[in-house]
Amino acid sequence: MSDKERILEHLKQHKSITPLEALNRFGCYRLGARIWELRRDGHRIDTEIIHDKDQHGEEMRYAKYTLMEGR
Repeated sequence: MSDKERILEHLKQHKSITPLEALNRFGCYRLGARIWELRRDGHRIDTEIIHDKDQHGEEMRYAKYTLMEGR
């Protein structure tokens, strides 16, 4: 099973994924590229930019991708 297929299955089950989840679960360093491929294949995936702080209190941003209903 490819990273793209694993990510799609994860999105179908859990509805969303972040880059850290993709790295920890699938060893996928290029989540954005896999999301682009899924969108190219016709899947509707929303991007939300999350603003948070890291363990040192520094500002950080990351994407949270959510699978939308329908294809």
